[in-house]
Amino acid sequence: MTSLALLTMAAGVTVGSQSDAWAATSATINASTRLQPIDGFGFSEHWRADIMRGSQGLSAQKQREVLDLLLSRSTGAGMSILRLGIDSGIQPTDPGGPNATPRYVWDRDDNGQVWLAQQAKAYGVNRFYGDAWSAPGYMKTNGSSANGGTLCGLAGAGCASGDWRRAYADYLVQWARFYAQEGIRITDLGFVNEPDYTATYDSMRLTPAQAVEFTKVFGPVANAAGHKVVCCDSFGWNQQKNYTSAIEADPTARNLVATHAGHTYASPVDGPLPTGRRTWMSEWSPNGTTWNENWDDGSGYDGFTVASAVHDALTKGNTNGYIYWYGASVGATRGLIQLDGDNYRVSKRLWAIANYSRFIRPGSTRIGATTSDAALKLSAYHNTDGSLTVVALNASTSATPVSFSLRNTGFTTGTATPYLTNGSNSTARQAPIAVSGGSLTATVPARSLVTYTIKR
Repeated sequence: MTSLALLTMAAGVTVGSQSDAWAATSATINASTRLQPIDGFGFSEHWRADIMRGSQGLSAQKQREVLDLLLSRSTGAGMSILRLGIDSGIQPTDPGGPNATPRYVWDRDDNGQVWLAQQAKAYGVNRFYGDAWSAPGYMKTNGSSANGGTLCGLAGAGCASGDWRRAYADYLVQWARFYAQEGIRITDLGFVNEPDYTATYDSMRLTPAQAVEFTKVFGPVANAAGHKVVCCDSFGWNQQKNYTSAIEADPTARNLVATHAGHTYASPVDGPLPTGRRTWMSEWSPNGTTWNENWDDGSGYDGFTVASAVHDALTKGNTNGYIYWYGASVGATRGLIQLDGDNYRVSKRLWAIANYSRFIRPGSTRIGATTSDAALKLSAYHNTDGSLTVVALNASTSATPVSFSLRNTGFTTGTATPYLTNGSNSTARQAPIAVSGGSLTATVPARSLVTYTIKR
């Protein structure tokens, strides 16, 4: 190895040199191995959008800076999915029963979420996922939008007020129709969030069998209005498997659900959900009680932890989409950005996701990426513009030279541009590396995340 390569490795800089190849770990990127298509990466601001818009003092200039960090494809994370929360605001009171004429109201704001959706659209986002934490309280067995309870009319959930299943389906589609009036097309629509968890805030319980039952009521209504049905956002990935299995076992429900979505609070991604439909990891942030900006401190609340979770979702779970919880929040937040009056702070969690979300675009396809080095976590993607994206997360405490063989990719020559995230870099562009003879050699610094964009 050259003295220059040793020096740059010691400095923690991503380098490329053909003279490193004799000591390099071998890795194969094989475009003939086609895996899952990618829908995108996203975040939510449910209950926080107004703060991002300035309700607690964030100025217009700082609002733009925060939006750039989350949505810009050149300087930020380039997120491509926005998850929106649906609450009881459009019909806060009982219209007089499930068969009464609905009395909808619309303030064109939805707690700041309309503004945020319009901002996201201006950045190029066209995937908007509306998800309901609960039906309005008057439609539920407990009479409240909070503390669980079940939708009246489902099996085992009889109510004196009657059967609210179709009224709730219409209610969800009407919420999406209001957004359409504001220029936002809701592409994906979910009727429940964490149906297996009772929270003191908005929450609603559904068993897997009840989820199947309501899917068969809601699905035709949502599909007729042009929305893809998402189910069921369980609070754990293994727990979501129960909901997915129940839906897949019912031939009617199976054809109505376009995307199976699960969270990873109760259990992490350890394999694919049992379906051939699209799957999303639709909400997660690591546990923690303090604001933490670090890249790699072993806390489980750091950027490296988030990068590992994204990698596992894509490679173990074969997920098509990945949606983090809060993009920006306040206090001891687990979000990517902390808002504080007219100030904000950025965590390495943001850049951990940015190394994936900015470069792996909607419509791309994950392709084969293998190596014998267990500490090198690799994934690769073929983008619709013909470029390749290779993401390498080095879990080793030593820098790792890697010789990448690009098979069946069409790249015998070209240029690979690395983007580095670690303790001292945040998706920072590095010197380009030449692709020659269908291969390239680069060094991935210790405990670092590097994304290579490969173009002709």
